[in-house]
Amino acid sequence: MGRFFDLESPLMRVLNRVADLMILNLLMVVCCIPIITTGAAVTAMHYVLLKMVRGEEGYLIRGFFKSFKANFKQATLIWLIMLVVIAVYIGDTVILLFSGIAFPKPLIIVVTAVGIIISLIGMYIFPLLARFDNSIRNTIKNAAFMAVGNLPKTILMAVFYVVPLVIVYFSSYAMLFVFLFGISGPAYGAAWLYSNIFKKFEPEVEEVSDMDFTVDVCGEKDNVNGESE
Repeated sequence: MGRFFDLESPLMRVLNRVADLMILNLLMVVCCIPIITTGAAVTAMHYVLLKMVRGEEGYLIRGFFKSFKANFKQATLIWLIMLVVIAVYIGDTVILLFSGIAFPKPLIIVVTAVGIIISLIGMYIFPLLARFDNSIRNTIKNAAFMAVGNLPKTILMAVFYVVPLVIVYFSSYAMLFVFLFGISGPAYGAAWLYSNIFKKFEPEVEEVSDMDFTVDVCGEKDNVNGESE
């Protein structure tokens, strides 16, 4: 029985991971409340999650706010761009659905496809920002490159993010579970997938610590696009 509750036992490791994800989810909820800080919060979450899946955990809260502060400016600019895109897309969708005008089906299909593509690319943007130093333009371009180049994993990542919405749709009693794990849980699953994708573009040898986790990929070897700025 003593070994069962040992700190290094499988059960305790699972419980510790569940607790970490719950804390991370609550941090996300709190830091997203001002709306404008959402980009930095999502980036910080992925910073911590990538360390988790690679067994490089440090201090969770310290690591979260370290990344939040370091990436705040760039993450906020990207988030503002995304908000504009989202607002335009929602506006177009509302016009298509509720304007009373009979738009051709091909146009509706194209608008839907564009929304899906934008969503798939968006799943990579903040993880890339958390892991690599790059310009906003290259971060978005690299996100598109990875989303398309790793389509099966990209689709599976999308499934992870949709699951909480499906759960809430079918059962309002699951709201508490979603509140505690609805953001960090799916993102944790996604981190297991994009971690191996990122490794293709990382230095072969890298010392990682709580004080230095991101790497510069602007050089010829490590840039996702194979070009330097």
